[in-house]
Order: sequence, then C-alpha cells, then structure tokens
Amino acid sequence: MPGFELFGEAERNEVNKVLETGVLMRYGFDGMRQDQWKARELEAALQTRMQTEYAHVVSSGTAALTVALASAGVGAGDEVIMPTFTFVASFESIIALGAVPILVDVDDTLTLDPKAVEAAITPKTKVIMPVHMCGSMADLDALKAICQGHEILLLEDACQAIGGSYKGQPLGSIGDLGCFSFDYVKTITCGEGGALITNNQEYYENAHKYTDHGHDHIGHDRGAETHPFLGYNFRISELNAAVGCAQIQRLDEFLAIQKRNYTHVREALSKISEISFRRVPEGGEENYSFLNFFLPTEELAKKAHQALVEGGVDACFYWYDNNWHYYRKWEHLTNRKSLGKLPMELKNGLQHIGSVDFSASDHWVGRTISCLVKLGWSEEEVASRATNMAEILRKVV
Repeated sequence: MPGFELFGEAERNEVNKVLETGVLMRYGFDGMRQDQWKARELEAALQTRMQTEYAHVVSSGTAALTVALASAGVGAGDEVIMPTFTFVASFESIIALGAVPILVDVDDTLTLDPKAVEAAITPKTKVIMPVHMCGSMADLDALKAICQGHEILLLEDACQAIGGSYKGQPLGSIGDLGCFSFDYVKTITCGEGGALITNNQEYYENAHKYTDHGHDHIGHDRGAETHPFLGYNFRISELNAAVGCAQIQRLDEFLAIQKRNYTHVREALSKISEISFRRVPEGGEENYSFLNFFLPTEELAKKAHQALVEGGVDACFYWYDNNWHYYRKWEHLTNRKSLGKLPMELKNGLQHIGSVDFSASDHWVGRTISCLVKLGWSEEEVASRATNMAEILRKVV
C-alpha cells in the first residue's frame, strides 16, 4: 500500500485508451467512445473479485458511503452506529444525509466492540457501520447477529481493507452493503474514486441513479431519461476508472507483496515480549496494509512512536493524537461546526456527543502504533527496517 508505488505500463495503457477516444465521462457519447466503457469495466471486475451481484463505482470512498446509505433510505434523524477510530469520512457521509452518527467504542480488533454496539441501539438505529481500519476486520459474525436481531442494516466500510477476507468471503461482501476507497493512498487506486457493492438489486438501482442526478439510465438518449427521485453528482470519470481497471487486476500481486513485507516486520517485533498485536477475528485475514501493535502503556506508546520517528522509521502513526482518525481531535464534530445550519434532527442528535465516555477506546488506541506496509520496499529495505524497528523498540520497553 499504496498502489501508486507500482504504477506502470498497465495503468498507462488503460488511460491512453480513454484519451484516444476523447470521452472522459462515463455516460453518453456512445458513438465517439469506440466501445471504451472503463467505469463499467471496473464494476464488472469488482463484481467478480468481490463475489457480489452488483458494484457501482463513484467519485470517492466518501461518496461510496454516502450513496450506500442513501440507497438504503437513510435520512434525517436516522442513527448510524460507527466507531471512534476511523477516518472523518465515516461521519461526514452520515451527516451529509441529515442522519446522526453514533460513536461507539472499539476493542482489541481496533474496530467496533459488539457489546458496545448492542448497548447503543435505539429505536432510531438504522445502520451499523463497522470500519475495517488499517486492513483488518470487525467481529462480523457478532455484528451480523445484532443486525438480524434488531432488523437493522450492516454496512461495511472496507475503504482501507480491500483484499481482506472473513471466513473465505471478501470484506465488503458480507454486509447488506460494502464500500471501498480508491484514493491516491489506497492499496489499489484510481487517483480519486470509490465503489459500493451489494447483492440487493433495489439498493443498486437506487445507487446508480442517485449518483447521477437521479437519472434512470433507461434507453440510449440521456436527454430523454427521467428522474424517479432527487440525486446528486457522485460520478467517477473514465480516466480515473481506467487506472482502476489496471489496478484491480494487480490486487492479488499487491496483497502478496504486502503480506511478505508485513510478515517480515511482524516476526522481528514478535520477539519483544512487551509488544502484542491487534486481534484479527477467527477466520479473518488482513490485507496486510498496516502492521498494528500495542505497547504496555500509553506513555510507552508515545515514547516508542517518537523514538521510531527519530530513528528514521517513516510511515508509523500514533492515531491517538491524530486529527483525522480518532474522535479526540474531532472538535468540528463535537462542537457541531458547520458552514450552514444543520438539520434540527442532526443538531439534536449530536448535542451530547462531546460528553460521552470513550475510555474503553482510549485503552486500546492510546497504546497502538500503526505502521504502513509499503509495496515499493526491496527485500533488503524490509530486512533493514525490521531490524531497526526491533532495536529501537527494545530500548524503549
């Protein structure tokens, strides 16, 4: 991770096919495009790789989450349960629809704690949205059971975990809906892009219309299409989709490299008794894009992170103090800062968010260091990195 590290001829060839036609939009201009439909091609590849009936590609992972929620009818006042450790796009997508993000603690998986989820359910709960952060998954069996028991939807935010699996099923394909991000720093990239997958035809039909101003996409005359409901513009361009067409074919190649590099570093750190690793639910396999490990205390985690930075170990993160990925720095959410007036349902739903006790999340995230696993490392660089990290961490603990 990320896929841009290994850009090559395959990506250039796909982009050039689009440039040769001059048609950069995914819809219309049939006579000009010389049968080049890159968004459709990427969707077909995703359906096959993710073992789902439907896939729809959009302009970003944030758009994918927003469209997935909208396609299932989520709207003003509905509550969506999400973790305290994620990317800000998770709550942005919820808020965009006037729905209310309900933050819930994470456990040693660094994803939603099923017990905390159960306790957070109210009559307004419409969706549980686990976020498979840093390449690994939530306890999906437990979350599915909760959803079924309460007749609510399971939406997998797999934006950081494409290629991971749970009991033989691709992450994203297990819930009612699943979402991916293809932004510039993801395992496979379109530069900018995202996708949602589902086996529910109604959600798919809603999604492809909603992302294109409500167009029904019936017939071959775009100007004659009707609009069954309101929509927005979350379309992906053919140029971005073209990059994705090449990258999706390389996913298994990327995963193999990530697993090799991840394993080498983890084996070196496993020899340090004071270090433990995030729990991967039984039957799950990470996509190996990040190596996540715990130090005994928050104080030691901060010292270890600083020592790694000073020791020249790049791409290691201490999420506990991170502005984008952990609730502690989301003042714009807790203080409900918006350019315009928020819907009353949302404003009321968020009024107590700043006073909720998330010490259970702090217990895990405060002791976590997360290291990006790069595709471009040579075997010598991986070996050197593993040795260097182990030596630095031993001195700290």
